[in-house]
Amino acid sequence: MWLLKSYSSLELLQELYVAYEYAKRGARLALVARREDRLQAVADRARKLGSPEVVVVHADVSKVEECKQFVDEIVNYFGRLDHLVNNAGVVQIRLFEVFTQFSDIASVMDINFWGSVYSTHYAVPHLRKSKGKIVVIASTAAWLGAPGLSFYNASKVALISFFETLRTEFGQDIGITILSPGKIESEITQGEFFLQAQANWIPTETTEGCAKAILDSTCSGDMYLTEPSWMKAGFWVKTLCPEVFEWCFHSLFVNWPWTSKKD
Repeated sequence: MWLLKSYSSLELLQELYVAYEYAKRGARLALVARREDRLQAVADRARKLGSPEVVVVHADVSKVEECKQFVDEIVNYFGRLDHLVNNAGVVQIRLFEVFTQFSDIASVMDINFWGSVYSTHYAVPHLRKSKGKIVVIASTAAWLGAPGLSFYNASKVALISFFETLRTEFGQDIGITILSPGKIESEITQGEFFLQAQANWIPTETTEGCAKAILDSTCSGDMYLTEPSWMKAGFWVKTLCPEVFEWCFHSLFVNWPWTSKKD
């Protein structure tokens, strides 16, 4: 049984295609999100694509008691848990100096980091029994230091470090695949920020293609997945030429979009 959970519109889009990909492979699915009604349509299509059984559960992953509740509910229903997909996340695109109320961004860490921690904590005993797997949705923006995403990046870097540590603790008992997606088609990548940054030249990976890569990598037992794969070049450019890399990022995502607004 595969458990996938979502929070924002971006993650809901990703979960939608990941769920469909699991369904095509005959998996029984549990879909978890705050907006249960929006997942019903996903559940219906997943059944048509081949999933023999799909359940939808309403829960807020930023609340520890609800994470325990939905894991218990799903395991009691299916009798086992094979994969946990930590896909819940929110993002705020804003330069650090623009923030005035830090309470506005508290939810970023609550959902992106703690939501995955809580869910994983209660899922671990069941994943040990099944020799299961955990899928972690991080971001290439985190290790590239993309401007305007300071708190989002921090939450994703925390995720990477946390699950790398769990990997050493679990050993071979539970597989952990950490995904770092790049520019995946979504409302965010088609939004005002990317248009103002003149970032349309950056190739966009389809959500469907990303979902297929996630499952292929997870089932193969890969430790890491960067999708699209060419995004790995950014890591090496940043490592070998950090000054040039940061100057380009500053010019592309800070000077152009924000100065154009002032003008």
